[in-house]
Amino acid sequence: MTTATYGTNAVDWEDRIQFDRLREERLARLKAQLVESDLGAVLAFDFSNIRYMSGTHIGTWAMDKLIRFALLTRNSDPIVWDFGSAAKHHQLYNPWLSTTTAEMDADPHAPHHGAVRPRLESGARAGISTLRGAFNPDAGIAEEVARKIKRELEKFGLLGEPLGVDVIELPVLFALQQAGVTVVDGQQVFLQARSIKTGDEIALLTQAASMVDSAYDKLYEFLRPGVRENETVGLVAKTLYDLGSEYVEGVNAISGERCSPHPHVYSDRLIRPGDPAFFDILHSYNGYRTCYYRTFAVGSASTAQNDAYRRAREYMDRAIALVRPGATTADIVSVWPTAQEFGFPDEEAAFALQYGHGVGLSIWEKPIFSRLVSLDHPEELKEGMVFALETYWPSKDGIGAARIEEEVVVTATGCEVITKFPAEDLLIAGQRYYNVAGPLPVLRSSQSHLNTAAGRGEE
Repeated sequence: MTTATYGTNAVDWEDRIQFDRLREERLARLKAQLVESDLGAVLAFDFSNIRYMSGTHIGTWAMDKLIRFALLTRNSDPIVWDFGSAAKHHQLYNPWLSTTTAEMDADPHAPHHGAVRPRLESGARAGISTLRGAFNPDAGIAEEVARKIKRELEKFGLLGEPLGVDVIELPVLFALQQAGVTVVDGQQVFLQARSIKTGDEIALLTQAASMVDSAYDKLYEFLRPGVRENETVGLVAKTLYDLGSEYVEGVNAISGERCSPHPHVYSDRLIRPGDPAFFDILHSYNGYRTCYYRTFAVGSASTAQNDAYRRAREYMDRAIALVRPGATTADIVSVWPTAQEFGFPDEEAAFALQYGHGVGLSIWEKPIFSRLVSLDHPEELKEGMVFALETYWPSKDGIGAARIEEEVVVTATGCEVITKFPAEDLLIAGQRYYNVAGPLPVLRSSQSHLNTAAGRGEE
């Protein structure tokens, strides 16, 4: 396991991320999880599961279309049905999609009936799902998907075994059932396999976080009154793409009175002097995501905002101190406040404010940390897990709030934080201002429309 970072290029003079090893170890983990289950095969429509299984990717434009699918059986390597010419591209450039599979001899008159024999057939094939219903239902696309899957299950002697599926369109589900395939929930097989990261996965996640470090440095320089939230989103996206990001999934840019309650979406609001501003940066480097919050104050901070930040940091530090193999998600959330303590009626209403989640090929993987579920259904922390912990606290003035997030790797003796941009104390960004007495203080007891010390009751 390594949390080292490298350049983004491959070189011959340094042992960096090895992508062949990455693909082999991910597939081995998935196969092992499948063997432990009561399923005969797993079928994936989710892009993250397809990538984990097969090491294939066709870009982010198709992630919401459920258009491609991949199958792994107990008796075969992955088979990917892909969009148009992408299948041909896989045949040319993805040699790990083996052309040799083991086939159950189904001929009752064959001398070795029931035996497993090799068969040459590509693991990359043309195929398409229903495009979320865009195809005419009478075109038979769903039935063709079911036919393809049934053929493979029959070929490998697994038609009578349950087929685990991660996500599925209803017409495809109905077509599979009509074809005699027993469909069950297969998402847990995928997520259990993905919950422990390989060394190469940890290196990729660390590299992704290092790119966000740079984005925050650019933000710190850029923030000042008059900057709009959407401009900060553009700055972050450009920084990350310039560094080699595959996909900037989203940037939450929240400022001023929009901080409480947290809206989870940026706007075109202009940042003003003294504003709190927090950001969540989500992007992908070779498939591996970040979820990485930081909070700033612009020009100066009120004492209420600083107090909120210190409270959020305290809850973060308490949680990180408990992370080690053998601890549980219940141990972590037990040191976080209840929903009622920070103004919400129950844990469902406050969900994802005091929160934790696995990070990998998607941003919300196992394990999940929340008082909503973790106290009654704890999950054990294990070496090799990578997850993000998030804390939030509203300021007493009813305007601001603080949001902090750290990504950690569970090590043999504890954990290592891989999000490095400074967050011990509240950072003040933006222009420094001076009056005749010298620089204006960065910590102000309060701010008012009178905008004088007397108006604020300081004289």
